[in-house]
Amino acid sequence: MEEKNYEAIVEAILFTMGESVELEKIAAALELDKKETKKIIENLMKEYEKPSIGMKIIELDGAYQMCTKSEMYEYLIRIAKQPKKHVLTDVLLETLSIIAYKQPITKVEIEKIRGVSCDHAVNKLVEYNLVKELGRLDAPGRPLLFGTTEEFLRSFGVQSLDELPMLDQVQIEEFKQEAEEEMKVKLDI
Repeated sequence: MEEKNYEAIVEAILFTMGESVELEKIAAALELDKKETKKIIENLMKEYEKPSIGMKIIELDGAYQMCTKSEMYEYLIRIAKQPKKHVLTDVLLETLSIIAYKQPITKVEIEKIRGVSCDHAVNKLVEYNLVKELGRLDAPGRPLLFGTTEEFLRSFGVQSLDELPMLDQVQIEEFKQEAEEEMKVKLDI
C-alpha cells in the first residue's frame, strides 16, 4: 500500500473515533510498526496545518485525535447555537490544580490541603470530565483516588502532565501568605 492510502486510513480512524486513539492501536490497524505509523501521522498533521483545512490532529500523551481548529469556533456556534460551556469557579480551579499536581489523590487529601470539604467540587469536575476515578487506595475504608483526564489535557492545551508549569518554593510561600491575609480579612468582616 502506498503512503497516501495509510494517511487516508489514519484520517478515517481519527475522524470516526471522535476521541484520542493510542499510537499502538493505529499501528496495529495499519499493520505497521509504531515508528512508521508516527511518521504517517506527523505527515498528516503537517497537511492539516494548511489554512484551507478546518481540522487539525493533536497529540495527547501518546495518543492522537482529530479536532476542529479553534479559529473555526465562531462558525460552529452559528450552527450549534451555543455549546454548553462549563464554568470553572475559583473553587473548582483550585481543586482541579490540586488534583493535577498531586494525582492520584483522595478527597481527604484534597480537603487537608484546601481546609474545606471538596465533595461538590470533585463531583463537578468528574461531571465536566476533567477528573476521573483512578481506583481505590489500599488503606482503611479504601477511599477513591482521583486524577485528571484526557479532556483536562485538551482543555488546557497540554500534551501531558509534564508540561504543567512548576511552582518554585518562593511562589508557594507567597501564595500561602496571600491566603493567610485573605483569611484574616474575611474573619474581620
